[in-house]
Amino acid sequence: MMLSIWYIFLIIPIGIFYIFLSYLFSIDWQNSYQEVHSKYPYFSETQSSKFVIANIKINDLIFRLRILNPDASGDTIILLHGFPQTSISWEPVFDSFKNSDYRVIAYDQRGYSPLARPKSTSEYTTKFLIDDLLGVADALGAEKFHLIGHDWGAAIGWSTVMSRSERILSWTALSIPHPLAFFNAVRTNKTQRKKSRYILFLQVPWIPEFLLVSHRSFFLKKWIIKVMPMHHQKEYLSLYSEFGAMNSVLKYYRAIGKSEKFDYQAEIGVPTLFIWGNKDPAVSRYAVETQKKFIRGDFEEIELDAGHWLLETRAEKIIKPIKDHIEKSSSLLNP
Repeated sequence: MMLSIWYIFLIIPIGIFYIFLSYLFSIDWQNSYQEVHSKYPYFSETQSSKFVIANIKINDLIFRLRILNPDASGDTIILLHGFPQTSISWEPVFDSFKNSDYRVIAYDQRGYSPLARPKSTSEYTTKFLIDDLLGVADALGAEKFHLIGHDWGAAIGWSTVMSRSERILSWTALSIPHPLAFFNAVRTNKTQRKKSRYILFLQVPWIPEFLLVSHRSFFLKKWIIKVMPMHHQKEYLSLYSEFGAMNSVLKYYRAIGKSEKFDYQAEIGVPTLFIWGNKDPAVSRYAVETQKKFIRGDFEEIELDAGHWLLETRAEKIIKPIKDHIEKSSSLLNP
């Protein structure tokens, strides 16, 4: 018995030391990802390419963005990615609008853009994330725009629609339902509480980033990004090999409940499309079904036999409904 106790006391510190050492050896101390991104030009209205990757400065932060059809005369569409992705995750949507007259924009959000990583957790709250979105829209001259979000991008999108609906032409949420319905489900629904346990783990300081990044991001690859295209995986692994990158993006979770109060209207009047997978490990049917009481405008829900990663695993199922929703909303606004 005594030997077993001593064995436990011995093995735990060794395990912690191994993870820490593996983490240090997994970090790219040359900051190659940041170096590459710092060389992108700043976006200019005079750029003539049909597809542009550039940097844009919003307040004191520099975001990387992708723009399709920068000179298009049609409506603007802005895409918000989630964890642990970047704007590259929206490739299927960009491809589908190549021959359209829509201007399509996706940017790497704060924490993900190497030159937009505030140190304070309080600067990753909802108000700041909404301000980033509206700052990008303002800088690109988009007074009103169609908005699409997945995962954390959906959560930010819902909050934007609730607080600044006058700027949103249409709203498409992928995977994550209305936040009031979601958090009510966390409080009252056993299934949703179980599905949301990972949030509690990601809120623990430092341990999650050590586990996800150590051993050359073995657990990140095994648990999360394995279903994603290889060139997407390569970008994500490069991103998270930088010291502080994973810590920055996990501050989204650690900032939950800490946002400054801001005015919002819980009921949604903007034309809304919601697409989700009924095998999503993070979202319960209860949360999805109870969101309907917050919808007052035109609303369509599409349920897929799928998990969470709809862009990577069900692109062929979601692209047409998204395009139809945007085109319908545009036609109603511009008859």
